[in-house]
Amino acid sequence: MTVSRLRDIPGIGVDVVGDAADAADDPELLRLENLDTDLRPPAVAIEATRAALDDDAANSYLPFQGRRSLRTAAAAHVGRMTGRSYDPGTECVSVAGGLNGVLNTLLATVEPGQEVVLCDPVYAGLVNRVRLAGGVPRFVPARATAEGWTLDPEELAAAVTARTAAVLMMSPLMPTGLVLDDRHWAALAAACERHDAWLVYDAAMERIRFDGRPPSHPAARDDLAGRTITVGSASKELRLIGWRVGWVVGPAAVLADIRLVGLTNVVCQVGIAQEAVAAALDAPDAEADVAAATAVWARRRDAVLRELAGYPVVPPHGGWSALVDTRPLGLTPAELSRLLFERGKVAATPMDGWGPSGARYLRLVFANEPVERLAGLGERFRRAIG
Repeated sequence: MTVSRLRDIPGIGVDVVGDAADAADDPELLRLENLDTDLRPPAVAIEATRAALDDDAANSYLPFQGRRSLRTAAAAHVGRMTGRSYDPGTECVSVAGGLNGVLNTLLATVEPGQEVVLCDPVYAGLVNRVRLAGGVPRFVPARATAEGWTLDPEELAAAVTARTAAVLMMSPLMPTGLVLDDRHWAALAAACERHDAWLVYDAAMERIRFDGRPPSHPAARDDLAGRTITVGSASKELRLIGWRVGWVVGPAAVLADIRLVGLTNVVCQVGIAQEAVAAALDAPDAEADVAAATAVWARRRDAVLRELAGYPVVPPHGGWSALVDTRPLGLTPAELSRLLFERGKVAATPMDGWGPSGARYLRLVFANEPVERLAGLGERFRRAIG
């Protein structure tokens, strides 16, 4: 029998479509269902990983909070994004991937029954972790336009109430590619101060923007720096998906609690991966490396939008995916997913459970297929639905 904490936690759908795609074992199948990428990680990270195989210290649980070199690199990285200085000893812990960091942070900041503010639609994994921590999601709807997604800053701030423990934001947001900016942070600053709420910022994709602008980080603001907990990941920008390393950076007092949760949860990170992530963050060409990868993903996004011109696709302003609104097509996301799989040889995930409006959308991940393969996407859609 399912325990109560899992009662309102559905699956995320990606595993179902991914398993079907794996079972099909068809090289013609376009793999647009999962947030993977075929772009290689930074060369310096590959070299450091190979070297770690012969390093006995890398085959250890210790230190539980992550190697000093990794925490120093992560703290410095967040410092560059915010214009601040963080102590790697007291204001940074390493975690086993960004989502492990999100869950640890929620467990350290949310009392059962308190609310956590999220955008809608949003990655189901974030919603599910709020619920697993005993929190109650409070959704603020983003609006789809012909130019992309928008979110009203005042509506976002109004969602923060006396019941709010934390605001969980990501920019660009999965799966929409919605980009937040200083208007949103300014609106949240007063609301979080008024209601003594944390701002948990998932920074996994913050540099994957298609407008050429630098990240807008909430902790860059003086009125949010003391309330912002940054959760970072090596999986997206650095393409180190299988390394399973992330970090949490923020005020020392709450980081002590997050570190305690980590000791009770996953305990430690992948030993042989930590120096690789540190090297990738510290590399002199780190910014150029992420910019080059982002340029490739932008071309792939543009290819999808060209191929599906005339279909109800909402342009993303960043990230790795775009959403198709299935309502004008007279289909549910699950029906469109099935038709694309069976007739068009496209694997794509329905967004059921990805916030209240998720049931209207099908996600297309463009990060894992080259432009040459995406060039036939429009014809695949026409074969599937006309």
